Amino acid sequence: MSALITGSFAYDTIMVFSGQFKNEILPDKVHMLNVSFLVPQLRREFGGCAGNIAYNLNLLGGAALPMGTVGKDFGPYGEWMDKQGIKRTHVKEISESYTAQAYITTDLDDNQITAFHPGAMSEAHTQTVSAAQGIKIGTVSPDGRDGMIQHSKQFAAAGIPFLFDPGQGLPMFGGDDLKTFIKEANYMAVNDYEMELVMSKTGLSQAQIAAQLDALIVTKGAKGADIITAKKTYEIPVAHAQSLADPTGCGDAFRGGLLYGLLNGMDWDTAGRIGSLLGAYNIERPGTQNHKFTREEFSARFEQEFRYKF
Repeated sequence: MSALITGSFAYDTIMVFSGQFKNEILPDKVHMLNVSFLVPQLRREFGGCAGNIAYNLNLLGGAALPMGTVGKDFGPYGEWMDKQGIKRTHVKEISESYTAQAYITTDLDDNQITAFHPGAMSEAHTQTVSAAQGIKIGTVSPDGRDGMIQHSKQFAAAGIPFLFDPGQGLPMFGGDDLKTFIKEANYMAVNDYEMELVMSKTGLSQAQIAAQLDALIVTKGAKGADIITAKKTYEIPVAHAQSLADPTGCGDAFRGGLLYGLLNGMDWDTAGRIGSLLGAYNIERPGTQNHKFTREEFSARFEQEFRYKF
């Protein structure tokens, strides 16, 4: 049985400016801004929430089935997926569009200027959950607005339990939209800032939101995560990272671990810790799909970190 991961695929072009933005931007001239930054460091990464989650679930040996819309420039990303053994059955190419792209410029103070082009992601609603077979669990991750709304309804109508993972898509939805997602979903995963935003938009407390779900997962960065169920709140510790190279994609890695646990009927303590350790692997390497391990290596590190086997 597979996890159907609906969400985005994107190219992340990351540039490093060897200075500070504040020294190049004149505050009294922002109304006529015209600046250029020399960026001697540049890298292009494969990203997007569906791609990242599927990559992490696949590393663990889970059956990842990502679903998303991509553009005419998807070739190199598709070849990467093939090399990793990730199925492209439900990755649909929109020939007149480009794959979603993020252009990120970072200065030496870790400030960022980002331009995001949604491209083919805006056509996510042309994919339907019913097209996939043998699905045990699903996700609705950041994607085109119409696609997220439709996939949520389709999972609910099909009786397939799913994780609502709004992430960067939160600004697209109002309070009533979010209330509908929460009503339809079985699980919701957000970080602590996103939790505050959801509460502000819906007018619901964290307890009121959790009461409508089988589990509410709130990640807290270096403080770990809370998994809140009707019977208990599970406090998930952060796994120790050997280096801190790049936090981008840690949330997606954590979600890959949760899905692995749900696919295999694991308890929340274990599923959360698998997600925590995946996040540690992710942060140790630049980019979101550059960490690797064997199942044996992961199991050994899990036992060393948490003092039991899974």
